[in-house]
Amino acid sequence: MLKKIEEKFSELRTRLEGKVASGNELTGHAAVLLALTDEADPQVILTLRSQHLSTHSGEVSLPGGRWEPGDRSLKHTALRETEEEIGLPPEEVRVLGPLWPRTTRWDVRVTPWLGIISPQVSLSPNPGELDAIFRVPLSFFLEDPRIRTDRIVIDEHAIYLPAYQFQDYEIWGFTAGILTEFLTRVLGARIEHSDDVPLRALN
Repeated sequence: MLKKIEEKFSELRTRLEGKVASGNELTGHAAVLLALTDEADPQVILTLRSQHLSTHSGEVSLPGGRWEPGDRSLKHTALRETEEEIGLPPEEVRVLGPLWPRTTRWDVRVTPWLGIISPQVSLSPNPGELDAIFRVPLSFFLEDPRIRTDRIVIDEHAIYLPAYQFQDYEIWGFTAGILTEFLTRVLGARIEHSDDVPLRALN
């Protein structure tokens, strides 16, 4: 599956790199890492945010966070925040490039970065930010075993997103949006909402 992902992504990379904010545009932006393990059925690394955080507490998310003035780029932001949250050194990530930027309900522009890591890499949750780190096979999402479809309004546009239950973790909202957009636009998955209309990814 990784070979297919890399081949498709090589076709998209130049166009996607043109969508990434840089320079004086970075204030208020954020970046996350969609890290896939290098194995036959790649697993995506997800986190459970601490119940004690003031925002997004107890939610499943991709590792990442806000751009800071010391960051050279949003790629640097994604790797720095990932190391702080889950202990993954930047040199252990083979970054393929950016995915489609998305805007949260709180008007934060987030750029996901796609990266490949060893399945044997050791990860450890930052106790001040996370309650858990877990892995989900991409095949799980490709089967689309959703528990519901959420309707979310962003910039006056209705976006339909599936929500999933994996073991003790509910994966929904912004994180589900990044994952399903990746699956539909890179792997050609047909992930549909409840009216049997193909899920429209946020441009």
